[in-house]
This record gives sequence, structure tokens and C-alpha cells, in this order.
Amino acid sequence: MATIETNYLGDLRTEATHIQSGNKLITDAPLDNKGKGEAFSPSDLLAAALGSCMLTIMGITAREQGINIEATTCSIVKIMASDPRRVSEVQIKFNFPIANYSDKIQTILKRAAYNCPVAKSLHPDILQNVVFDFAGETGK
Repeated sequence: MATIETNYLGDLRTEATHIQSGNKLITDAPLDNKGKGEAFSPSDLLAAALGSCMLTIMGITAREQGINIEATTCSIVKIMASDPRRVSEVQIKFNFPIANYSDKIQTILKRAAYNCPVAKSLHPDILQNVVFDFAGETGK
């Protein structure tokens, strides 16, 4: 049974439906690749999936450890290469609004992020440049 059903709507647009929930999302080709850029591009979804996966796995780990990471955000930059056109780098900066995470907790959260399934599934040629900002204390 399929997890996702995707339909080509024409004009470089797709609609993907998550079968279990019925949630839908639209993709458009980006402006720099003959599209309208009116929605996430498929490669944007790859970058978003990496950030969301890292946050989710950190959330699972935080719950197990009794750590609060609520309101943590990440900013993502996707860098494309050409010949062949592909994602060459994903830059992610995590911002943890809660201060006073010990070095041990920071290490636990970082390890969780780097071990998320999406991070482990991406080709090693895709640079994953990740920065963790623990309430103003930026560090990799």
C-alpha cells in the first residue's frame, strides 16, 4: 500500500496526498528551473525534510530525557549545483530559545539530530552544514 499518492496537475505542478491522514501539499518547479515558484519545489521538500526530521528526532530524544525543546526552530538554506542539477548543500541553523542546556544535554541533542533517518539517507556528497544555537551560544 502506498504511503503517498502524487498527481501531476500540469504546468510543472504536483499535488501529493499523504494516504493515512489525507493531508495534501503542492509543489511547483522553482523560478530558476522554468517554474512559477508558487510553492515548495521538490528539492525544497528535501531540505525541509532534513530539518523536520532532525527536530523530530531531537524531540523524541528530549522527551525520553525529560528535556524541554519546545519552541525550538530551524532556518534552512538549500544550495543547488549544476551539471547535473542537484542539491549540493543544506545549511540548517537550530535556535533553542531555552537557556542553560548542559554540555551533556547539548551533545545528546546534537547526536540525535545527526542520526535522524533523513540525514542518514542523503547521499554523502550532499553537505549537511548544521549549526546549533543554544540560546545565543552558537556552536556546531
